[in-house]
Amino acid sequence: MTERRRFLAGGAGLALLALAPLLRAQGRGMTPIPAVPPAPTLRLPDTDGKIIDLAQYRDKVVLVNFWATWCPPCRKEFPSLGRVRKLFKPTVFEVLAVNVGEDPDAVFSFTGNTEFPVLFDRDAKAMAAWSVKGLPTTFIIDRQGRLAFRATGGREFDDPDILAAIKQLLS
Repeated sequence: MTERRRFLAGGAGLALLALAPLLRAQGRGMTPIPAVPPAPTLRLPDTDGKIIDLAQYRDKVVLVNFWATWCPPCRKEFPSLGRVRKLFKPTVFEVLAVNVGEDPDAVFSFTGNTEFPVLFDRDAKAMAAWSVKGLPTTFIIDRQGRLAFRATGGREFDDPDILAAIKQLLS
């Protein structure tokens, strides 16, 4: 191996080492929200055009995920939304996937039929009201309709740390 190749290989190895903590951190837990403020209003159409209101889920823990099909971490985490949805009874837990700025037909070609409602924030007003700065962003709402946890960036929602947070809110 030439000296240049050894140098490049060593640099690539150092870059991977530097990224390792970030790669491990993705998919781990959610951050508690201090003071547990009330969740902002969320009233959006679903794939059938029916208006879904977060208020109708009072007495349930709700995971609200803001996402888009053009967002690689969103696409990667999306299947885990269905997996976490199946782990809890529908009488106590729900997932709401809020697509931001996209056409329902394009979204459906990615999602197909889901075990949970997919909502459409076509003008990004809900995204602004929820202070979402980047996609994906996820919130867990407690049974009283308050913001309990938040995460920005990709997650696997059936991760043990996230499941523990949901179970804590259900108890």
